[in-house]
Amino acid sequence: MALLTPAETRWVVGVVAVILLLASVSFVLTPVSGEQLQPVNYEDTVDMGGTGVDLRRAEAEGFVLPRSEVFFSGYRYVVGYGGVDTAASELADPSTRRQFGRPLAVYVSDFSTISPTLSEDGFVVPEQGRAVGWTAAESAHFVVGSEARVPSGPAVLPFSKRQDATQFAAANGGDVVDWKTLQSRVGDPLQNRLARFEREETTRRTWANETVATADERLDRPRSVVVGEDAPTVAAAVEAAPANTTVFLPAGTYRVDSVVVNRSVTIAGAGPQTVIRGDGNGTVFHLRADGAAVTDLRITGVGDVGSRGFDRRNETLNWDTTVQLAYGYGDAAIVLDDADRGVVADVTIDTPASGVIVRHSNESVLRNLTVHGADTASEGFMGAILIGARSVVEESAFYDGRDGVYTHRADGSVVRENQFAPGRYGVHEMYTSETLVTDNVVRDAQMGIIVMTRPTNNLIVGNEVRDSEFGIVPAGGDSYYAENVVVGNEYGLQVAGDRNTFAANVVVGNDVGLRATDILPSNWVVRNDVVANDRRVASNLGPLRTWTHHGVGNYWGALPLPDADGDGVYDRAYQPSGSVDARLGETPGTTTLAQSPAAATLRRVRDVVSGLRQTGVVDTAARTRPFDPEAVVEAMNATETTNSTVIDAADTSQQTGGASA
Repeated sequence: MALLTPAETRWVVGVVAVILLLASVSFVLTPVSGEQLQPVNYEDTVDMGGTGVDLRRAEAEGFVLPRSEVFFSGYRYVVGYGGVDTAASELADPSTRRQFGRPLAVYVSDFSTISPTLSEDGFVVPEQGRAVGWTAAESAHFVVGSEARVPSGPAVLPFSKRQDATQFAAANGGDVVDWKTLQSRVGDPLQNRLARFEREETTRRTWANETVATADERLDRPRSVVVGEDAPTVAAAVEAAPANTTVFLPAGTYRVDSVVVNRSVTIAGAGPQTVIRGDGNGTVFHLRADGAAVTDLRITGVGDVGSRGFDRRNETLNWDTTVQLAYGYGDAAIVLDDADRGVVADVTIDTPASGVIVRHSNESVLRNLTVHGADTASEGFMGAILIGARSVVEESAFYDGRDGVYTHRADGSVVRENQFAPGRYGVHEMYTSETLVTDNVVRDAQMGIIVMTRPTNNLIVGNEVRDSEFGIVPAGGDSYYAENVVVGNEYGLQVAGDRNTFAANVVVGNDVGLRATDILPSNWVVRNDVVANDRRVASNLGPLRTWTHHGVGNYWGALPLPDADGDGVYDRAYQPSGSVDARLGETPGTTTLAQSPAAATLRRVRDVVSGLRQTGVVDTAARTRPFDPEAVVEAMNATETTNSTVIDAADTSQQTGGASA
């Protein structure tokens, strides 16, 4: 066993001495009880619960939300939870105490102050002129299992007076319990969330399948007009065709200006041999009727104006509207404009601007497209743009140009089984919530998948991003990033947002595996395999983030740490962003330094003295083997990286001393 050098010994001893000195001061400054702590305005808390949808609806419709706020010994700010059950469950989780310290005081909404009634939707409406107060959780009475709800689900209502709680339960159902009982009865918030995400994923897939099946019917309409036989031009054929029939274009090249489709017809070619060539001065097809469709042909000659270039300094337009107008009104091969249930399928597009723009056309389907954009992102624009309506984009390929698929307030859309390479962004979501982005493959992009402008309830599942600058970049809250594979990027997966869940992702061979940029430590990061990255985790300044939940952490590769009981979890917490732990197994001497008595003392002091906890990331239940070994080996083989770091580290830990630090 290697010994510490004199320099290493002096460094560790010096650091421990400083920590112990500061610890004595910290104990004096840390409050020892919550008696002097009083509730604050909820807007002044660090909000770590609830959803933006709940808040917006409550403000618009005049109902109230149950809330909690907690004073912790190891976190300088008051933490707010949107929901009493969320706070109860979080405080019952040991990892919460490790991250924030012990709870000094817990306050909950006091519904005794508002004489609440329920709306038809089950939302809590206060008596006119009354405001919700606060009461200590330990002395409150909680109604569980009643008809009370918030938009995102059932609600637990607290009352300072037992009589008020009993009367509410008698009128609206439910039981009355105390704080301790509530904590024992609430479920695991992460497991509840995972179950909800799985249900929603199934629901969104089902909706997409049904929408595509219905769209296929519009591609099988009877043929009524053949261009060149029954009508001289494409425009004339469209005018002559009865509704719910097909205009057929045999193989050949058809020169057109701009074709406007004002009836529910299908324009069908004979495959890529049918070429529609625009005049290079605008959009080629405008679909302005519900159920209109274009299929089985190739389009060239699109205008080169990607954005109409609205002046963003125009004070009458906010930024959101400006971007929507600019992006949605450029040139494209096909524009669907207020054309619900429109279909574009089996179409090849060459465009210097956008491929397909879907504007306020609900339940539209873009399927099996091949879009070739401009040679560079700066010259081109979007492959497909979805604005203001729920649509499906699937089984398509987007090459070059700027962004593959761009969404703008297209809530509920499904983007699946597409390929993107190269370009600026593969999938780019703006102001868009409740989407499913799944089974897409991105190569050589600046960013594979990026979610912006704080949306909620998005599911980013099963995608693969390789050889890009950034793999997946999230934003917003209450969303699910799971089972994605990010390999060979500069930055693999960014952990950001509010109350997002990052689970079962495979992060291999990136310059930086995970990048923690969340300011609030409210995200769940569990069951991920993070292997063979040049740097496992990069973290910004901020509080310590605990990436463990109820004893389940992540896999960081084989570490020279002991697992004495053989339970598959290393015996001590692992800090992948730490100056020493980050180099375990990679840099000579780090194993000895990490297992030295001085370093062990330093870790114990930080655990006890919450005010001295470092910024960064800690995993209190780091796993000795991958969660998905097949996916890890496949990803590592793709990067031509040896899979030696995938093996169990038990033998290595024995060779390096194996003593629990």
